[in-house]
Amino acid sequence: MLSFSRRSFLAGSGPVLALGVAKPRMAWAALSNSPFKIAVINDEISQDFDHACYVAAHDFGMTWIELRSMWDKNVTELSEAQIAEARRILAKYSLQVTDIASPLFKTDWPDAPRSSYSSKSDMHGAAESTFKEQDEILERSLALAKQFQTGKVRCFDFWRLDIVSPYRAAIDEKVRTASEIAGKQGILLVLENEFACNTATGREAARIMNAIQTPHLALNWDPANAVMRGELDAFPVAWELIPKNRIHHCHCKNAVKLAEGKVKWSPVGKGVIDWTAQFRALKQAGFHDAVSLETHWHGAGSPEESSRISWAGMRQAMQDASAL
Repeated sequence: MLSFSRRSFLAGSGPVLALGVAKPRMAWAALSNSPFKIAVINDEISQDFDHACYVAAHDFGMTWIELRSMWDKNVTELSEAQIAEARRILAKYSLQVTDIASPLFKTDWPDAPRSSYSSKSDMHGAAESTFKEQDEILERSLALAKQFQTGKVRCFDFWRLDIVSPYRAAIDEKVRTASEIAGKQGILLVLENEFACNTATGREAARIMNAIQTPHLALNWDPANAVMRGELDAFPVAWELIPKNRIHHCHCKNAVKLAEGKVKWSPVGKGVIDWTAQFRALKQAGFHDAVSLETHWHGAGSPEESSRISWAGMRQAMQDASAL
């Protein structure tokens, strides 16, 4: 697998240019012409926040970034001093924040059978939180949104249950109530369809958006998460069911189905999701919000090198879709 370094990029080395990563000024010009706010989730590059921001701004040419974890802490666990340092770094690289990618409601639903996912620690740095702590996480996330000058907070709808129907109405009400609380502070909750949670597929995303009719809740559309849950027709079939005006964030990654039937993460340029077609569909739907690279695939040996390869695939798909 190709290897990358800051030095090789600045020297305009062959491997980087071959993957289509433009020089910074060219990238800035191209990304500014996109109908989307093009971003990357910071910890998909590095837990070193300064380095992640350098790569996003200088190497990728981005002006937007999504915050999830840094310095081995979930963003909701940062100290005031760390928040101040993060804001200084963002200003240093002229980066704006798309949203706070909080772990809100990524926990067990009370009095329900234990989810098969609940024993796993959160993969993005936050210790699993109990249901009683979610109100505090919500308030903390809303405060962070204001400190980082963004109008969005990401959420989920609890670890996936084998049979969710007895609890579905109550879960919807909890999400709706949280959305109303956020709305009173001028913040939009964006619920991600997450393969380990109760809303995982495009069909389930359509259901919850239709069930919770509030302007303070939107969808963080992630077609690859739907594929990971087994919905191989997430795009374009399930996509058609989703109310497009409720999509206010999008995560870009991919997954591939192996010969033995298992689904695994893959670089953006390879996999079940045709990102060129998905970007075209987003454009046609009038989407002008954030599209964030969420690599997940680590086949290049490190998060940063894998993200560089996935960014090349994402950029190419946007170019092919006339979204740059």
